[in-house]
Amino acid sequence: MINPTRPFFSFFVFLNALFILGCYPALKKEAVTPQEALVPVRFFYPTFKDDIKLDSLILATKRNIEYLNRLAPEKTFFYGPDRFSCLEVKKSQKAFLKLITETPDHDRLNRELKANFKVYRAAGRVGNPNVLFTGYFEPIFDARLRPDDFFKYPIYKKPSDLVKIDLSLFKKAFNNQKIVARIDGGLVVPYYSRDQIEVQKILKGRGLEIAWLKDPVDVSFLQIQGSGRLRMSNGDTISVGYAASNGRPYRSIGRYMMDKRYLTQKELSMQSIRRYLATHPRVVREVLNYNPSYIFFRVLKNGPLGSINIPVTPGRSLALDANLFPKGALAFITSQKPTLDGSNHITGWTTFSRFVLNQDTGGAIKGAGRADLLFGSGSYAEIAAGHLKHEGELYILIKKP
Repeated sequence: MINPTRPFFSFFVFLNALFILGCYPALKKEAVTPQEALVPVRFFYPTFKDDIKLDSLILATKRNIEYLNRLAPEKTFFYGPDRFSCLEVKKSQKAFLKLITETPDHDRLNRELKANFKVYRAAGRVGNPNVLFTGYFEPIFDARLRPDDFFKYPIYKKPSDLVKIDLSLFKKAFNNQKIVARIDGGLVVPYYSRDQIEVQKILKGRGLEIAWLKDPVDVSFLQIQGSGRLRMSNGDTISVGYAASNGRPYRSIGRYMMDKRYLTQKELSMQSIRRYLATHPRVVREVLNYNPSYIFFRVLKNGPLGSINIPVTPGRSLALDANLFPKGALAFITSQKPTLDGSNHITGWTTFSRFVLNQDTGGAIKGAGRADLLFGSGSYAEIAAGHLKHEGELYILIKKP
């Protein structure tokens, strides 16, 4: 006998399976093009809900529009398989700005976004459709403008002999490929490594020093964050930000310390790395120089700048792979953030979601499954950025033409 409920049951099972899988199959190979990095969402939209005050989102969006205003209107951005002009992106973000300022009702905002905006989901990592979120913050370090017995570890501005070479000018097969180098006796050679700069002092005496810090770990952490503030003996501060890198590949010192069994994966955080190196000074050089990448800085007048050369906004600026995701794109994320007790100890993790903008990048942020959220400055920002290693979802939005 035929069971009349069977077709409905099968369809329900099918829908349930789709929901569990999220309609987003895991990548079988790493995304290497913008077209592969984003997947259009046709069903199962996220619930657009923001966990912090909209003032920061309005500020970040206005700053983002300043970036778009500097570009040619016809400049093209890839949103997954689709292309949009800079003018279209700018109109989209102005419409979004108008929407969030005039539509305080949460349900109406969701209806408007789902009806009028195209939504794309980040493809994630191989075998995992989710995105791994980490955090960064603006650290404050004691520093001096002249070296002494305590402050003897310099940070440098960009050297004049560091050049960036666009390989696509030589061969079409090298499209979008660039190298950082120096010219030595008529030959193009890699720029100096971290060991050559910090241990062999290859740049000493060239007048490139911006300031001196008292710990090589401070220098390394400042380079990992990409920007920060330097506090002088009189209380004045100087903001510094990324100017260039030596072009060497970034290698994680945290991963190295786990491989060497200095720390376990459960223990790993910026704070635990710093504590271990402070109590094991003999391995500081070994650990820091495992990462050959070296960052050069510039003095900033208006605080930290993102990779699109506008001030970043705490809680709203996101760093993504610039080769895969459209710069300046409006995004929506869901992940985890820590809760702290009165002694600044993590008591747990809670889910959050919010709108952010793709305004930065980083040497460790590679692929369609990595994102880095700016937490700002202060004790919460440092703890959250130091411990966030949680999965979540990343969406990119743009108004329908």
